[in-house]
Amino acid sequence: MPQADSNGIRIEYEPFGNPSDRPLLLIIGLGGQLLQWDENLCRDLAARGHYVIRYDNRDTGLSTRFDAAGEPDIMAALGKIMGGDKSVSSYTMEDMADDAAGLLDALKISAAHICGMSMGGMIAQTLAIRHPARVLSLISIYSTTGNPRLPQPRPEALEALLTPPPVEREASIEHMLRMFRMIAGPGFPLDEAWTRRTVAASYDRGFYTPGVARQLLAILTQKDRTAALASVKAPTLVVHGTDDPLVPAEAGKATAAAIPGAELMLIEGMGHDLPHGGAWPKIVEAIAVHTQKTAPV
Repeated sequence: MPQADSNGIRIEYEPFGNPSDRPLLLIIGLGGQLLQWDENLCRDLAARGHYVIRYDNRDTGLSTRFDAAGEPDIMAALGKIMGGDKSVSSYTMEDMADDAAGLLDALKISAAHICGMSMGGMIAQTLAIRHPARVLSLISIYSTTGNPRLPQPRPEALEALLTPPPVEREASIEHMLRMFRMIAGPGFPLDEAWTRRTVAASYDRGFYTPGVARQLLAILTQKDRTAALASVKAPTLVVHGTDDPLVPAEAGKATAAAIPGAELMLIEGMGHDLPHGGAWPKIVEAIAVHTQKTAPV
């Protein structure tokens, strides 16, 4: 896969479709690699008139790793954050949004439709705030405004998030499968075979727990974007599951309420995953309809 120089780092990315079609940048969530935007999903979006770009965020997959920052002690960092010290993070959502803008620069794309899931939605929102001219439209999937007063994750989901996976391959895969079972919603049974394949491929491609921990600190120290989101002019679609145990649906509702004219799409029974097969057709169709509303620059 190709790499691009972006914001002083190297970003691994993969395009699908015709470069003359509507550009659609897909931003993955915490610790995820571009593989989690499934290849068939990307091809489906490309078949609907998009030039799709999926990529690895900094500190995951094959993009630049911030080894010099060291592996953070999450529990110690949490104590400092609760005391008001946000300097524990090696980088911010703003840095990661600038990575995305830099990738568009490298690909000579002046503006794109921006779609992010979970942490990727936080990055996408930040991109729309910091670089409004680069965003044709915004799609925020099971994400949040960063408002700390919104409902928090269920205790068991938070515990799973804060528990680092084992280093050994098979144990790590089983750990991730347990986590995905926990965050999946009751309306869409987890595709165990697909999830296992994706988790195993991600492990083999770039298992790297320090990067996940540093990304987590960027989430925990993010700004409350509620007021700033009022400035977003890009047409916005907010997608959220009604049974999300990690980022409750109230966060999606708050995101839609904060962005003028945003459309809220609640999917009954969906949790904090992008259900393989089950909810894909509905989400893909919604994205295609949404991006078609915006004329190219």
